[in-house]
Amino acid sequence: MRAVIIEDELVASQNLVRLIEMVNPQIEVVASLQSVEESIEWFAENGSPDLLFADIHLADGHSFAIFDKVKVECPIIFTTAYDEYALKAFEVNSIDYLLKPIVKADLERAIAKYEQLASAGKTDNSELISSMISILNAGKNVYKSHFLIPQGDKLLPLATKEIAYVYSENKMAKILTFDQKAYHLDSSLDEIMSQLDSTKFFRANRQFIVNHSAIKDISFWFGSKLSVNLTIPIPEKMIVSKAKVSDFKKWYAQ
Repeated sequence: MRAVIIEDELVASQNLVRLIEMVNPQIEVVASLQSVEESIEWFAENGSPDLLFADIHLADGHSFAIFDKVKVECPIIFTTAYDEYALKAFEVNSIDYLLKPIVKADLERAIAKYEQLASAGKTDNSELISSMISILNAGKNVYKSHFLIPQGDKLLPLATKEIAYVYSENKMAKILTFDQKAYHLDSSLDEIMSQLDSTKFFRANRQFIVNHSAIKDISFWFGSKLSVNLTIPIPEKMIVSKAKVSDFKKWYAQ
């Protein structure tokens, strides 16, 4: 049995491979893909596997963009860290979903469901794909409710509501929580911001993403800029450029 994983978080992908080997050694993971572009190229050259595990939100777009370009004729199990409304949509439309961090019992359930559908010959994804794309096109943006933070040999689920700000440090993202705990994530600020609710988080400049709830007050700064003061310490001043001041004011006052 051949399976493919589409997941842009390397540690999460490795963890899923390990769990699959534990649950069903007969399932061979033939490819671990990290982006929409890479996935389109792989499916165009290799066709469909027997089973697909797909994260919905990749660094270069939604995974549904893959199915617009290539036909995937196998059951799909979505892996996700998203909010409840999206999970309900998955329950209705997909064969199953796995909520990150994935645990063995949930994977066993999903694979058992896949085996039942496969034995009945129910592997048509057309209605699934059409329904989920409609949800996205209706403007129901899907944001992460948690990030998975590597901690030794484990993955720590960190709720986005606990994030006070994200700071670019030595080409890595450093996340600071409201209780001043620090975590590193091997992602760019652009990638992280694309997965956050833009009504709650703002990209203040090249170094900072800030949570609305973390802002204490705002000071005027030189050159018609603004200095954002937070309820917790920050490594340097958070300056909003003149070009972004108008957007920042609208966002902050919403």
